[in-house]
Amino acid sequence: MLEYPPLSLYLHIPWCVRKCPYCDFNSHQVRDDLPEDEYVAALCDDLSFEASNRNSDDHRQLRSIFIGGGTPSLFSAQSIATVLNKAEQLFGFEESIEITLEANPGTAEANRFKDYYSCGVNRLSLGIQSFQESKLQVLGRIHNAQEARQAIEMCRQAGFDNFNLDLMHSLPDQSVADALEDIEQALGFEPTHLSWYQLTIEPNTEFHSRPPTLPAESLYLEIQEEGIQRLSANGFQRYEVSAYCQTEFASRHNLNYWGYGDYLGVGAGAHGKLSNPAQNAIIRSRKKKQPDHYIAAGINRDAERTEVDKSERPFEFLLNALRLRDGFDIKSFEKRTGVTFSSIGKQVEYLSAQDLLAVNGNNVTTTDRGYRVLNSLLEEFLETD
Repeated sequence: MLEYPPLSLYLHIPWCVRKCPYCDFNSHQVRDDLPEDEYVAALCDDLSFEASNRNSDDHRQLRSIFIGGGTPSLFSAQSIATVLNKAEQLFGFEESIEITLEANPGTAEANRFKDYYSCGVNRLSLGIQSFQESKLQVLGRIHNAQEARQAIEMCRQAGFDNFNLDLMHSLPDQSVADALEDIEQALGFEPTHLSWYQLTIEPNTEFHSRPPTLPAESLYLEIQEEGIQRLSANGFQRYEVSAYCQTEFASRHNLNYWGYGDYLGVGAGAHGKLSNPAQNAIIRSRKKKQPDHYIAAGINRDAERTEVDKSERPFEFLLNALRLRDGFDIKSFEKRTGVTFSSIGKQVEYLSAQDLLAVNGNNVTTTDRGYRVLNSLLEEFLETD
C-alpha cells in the first residue's frame, strides 16, 4: 500500500526584471526595492512550519532542491545560502543531493554564478530560449544573444559541470533551420541537459490577449522531428516529453516530480505534495500567491491544503509517469498511489491492444505511437474502477 516516496523541495522566488509575454508562472516585475531580506526570513519560517508538520515516522532527507521563479538569480548568494542552510538543518540532505537554481543570462546575475556554486548550488538552469536576436525580442527577453553565450561561459568558469539550457522552438516566423541553429549553438557549449520545448499560448499572459502567429502544425512537427534527431545524434536521450540529457544527467528533481514523488512547496504560490502512509492520504498544498501576503502571513502561509481523493490518484500518477520514456514500475504505482494496479487494468489492456502502451514484466511504457498522442491516451484513465 501507500509508502513514503523520495522527498524534494521547491523554493519559489517570484520576482523578475520584466514579465515575459508568454509566461504564466507566478512572477512579478520588480517595481520598487526588492524585499530580499524579508522574503528570505519568510522562506525560513515556512521551512520551519513544514518541518513541524512532519509525521513522527517521516525521516526522509531531501533528495533534490529546485530554486525557481521568477528569476532567483536576482537574490544574492548569501540569501540563497541562508535558505539552503535552514533546509539542511531541518530536513538533512542526501549525500548526492541535486540543488538547481534557475538563472537568466543578464550580466548582473551571471557575475554571481561562482558565489552560488560556493554556497552549495551544484546545477544551474539557464533561461536562454534562443540565440537569435529577433526571436529574443519577440519573446520579450531582456538579454541578447551575446549575453546568452557569455552567461554559459561564466557558468562553466564558475565550476558548474552540470547545467541545463532552456530553449524554445516553434516560435513566430521560425524555420526548421532556425530551430536547428539554436540547438547547434547550445550543443557547442556541451551542456549536460537541454529543456527544448514548444512555445504555447497560455491564459492570463500577454500573448493570450495579443497572440502572435505560430508555425503551422506541419512545420511544428518537422521542427520537432528534425530537432530530436539532431539531439539524439549528439548523445542526448529524450527521457521526458521536453527533456533531453546526456547519460546519467537526467534531472533528479524532475524525475521525482514525474515519478509521483513527494515535494515541499515553499515560497509565494508554491505547490507541494506529501504522502501520509499511516492515514493512506496524499495531501496537496498551495502557498499564498501574492509576495506581500506571503511575507506578512506569519508562520502558516498556506492558501490551501487538501487531500487527493483516492479515485483521482491513478490519473495523477499516470499524468506524470507516462511523460517518461521509461514509463513506470507497477509496484511503484501501487506504493505511491495506495491503489492496486488492477484499478487501471482494463484501460492498460485496451491501450496495449491498440499499440499505445507496452507492458514488459512489471514495467509499463508508452509505445512510440502512444507517445505521439499522449494527451488522448491519458483521457482513457479519467475514469477508473
